[in-house]
Amino acid sequence: MVGILLATHGNFAEGIAMSSSMLFGDQPNTAAVKLMPSDSPDDLRKKMEEAIAGFDDPEQVLILVDLWGGTPFNQSNKLIAGHEDTWAVVAGLNLPMLIDAYASRMDDSLSAQDIAKQIIGSGRDGVKVFPAVLDPKKETPVEKTADKAKAALRGAIPPGTVLGDGKIKIALARIDTRLLHGQVATGWTKAVAPNRIIAVSDGVAHDELRKRMIMEAAPPGVKAHCVPINKMIQVFKDVRFGNTKAMLLFETPQDALAAIKGGVEIKKLNVGSMAHSKGKFAVNKVLSLDMKDIETFEELKALGVEFDVRKVPSDTPENMDTLLEKAREGLKQ
Repeated sequence: MVGILLATHGNFAEGIAMSSSMLFGDQPNTAAVKLMPSDSPDDLRKKMEEAIAGFDDPEQVLILVDLWGGTPFNQSNKLIAGHEDTWAVVAGLNLPMLIDAYASRMDDSLSAQDIAKQIIGSGRDGVKVFPAVLDPKKETPVEKTADKAKAALRGAIPPGTVLGDGKIKIALARIDTRLLHGQVATGWTKAVAPNRIIAVSDGVAHDELRKRMIMEAAPPGVKAHCVPINKMIQVFKDVRFGNTKAMLLFETPQDALAAIKGGVEIKKLNVGSMAHSKGKFAVNKVLSLDMKDIETFEELKALGVEFDVRKVPSDTPENMDTLLEKAREGLKQ
């Protein structure tokens, strides 16, 4: 695995490492070093050398720094001497860039320099402004983008037109109270590579503000929509979506069950997070269940649905039966 070294002025490296772990999970072969006011350039270089020495493969190293021409960058350039064919240094570190680096190195065939080429685009695409009209490069404001998305989901293609094999592909179906947010837009999107994200919720589909927020949270190059459950059932049966590889997001297991009963073929559900509220029991840090949830999961299981219980791709999946039993015992108390 490619080693990733974060080197910045002050506490930025440690802070962005912590933020990225919230989105993508704790990462091995990653180190953060900081240049403090009392440090000399040689002090920083020593920290960087020690960090790199701890990587599994010191011949594949990607160094991410905050500022081109700053001390971390200059020391990186000295360290890379003799490793120009295998190492890479990228300046302008931001969170989208770092998440993309984590996701990209999951492909063992990619070198540090391959990943460096990849994440330059992610870093640039991560710089956006709202309202969109403030960006002179933006051709249309958010409202026009929303209209285009609605038109795409309705299908400008004549009814009955078969695209691909005429059947939508489900790359991931996930239960998450927050629907589309950082962990989904970065980690999961990179892991399963959908070309469309569909939030399936009767409530959110009729809430223009939340719909717009979901669309704005989509990562570059992936369309995001929000539709009612019945609309999703129609989309699944529509042959015009044969070229679509979708990530489906449900707020609750009840919504997922309704979609499945309506004909949406989901064989596996990723159970990401379910918020705590009155009457629910927390079975872990991100999942809280009540009896209705337990009954719904049991019904889903009876329909042959498998469960992948993890927040981010790098997490180890938990056993759903164990969690359901824990919830039953907890609700009895």
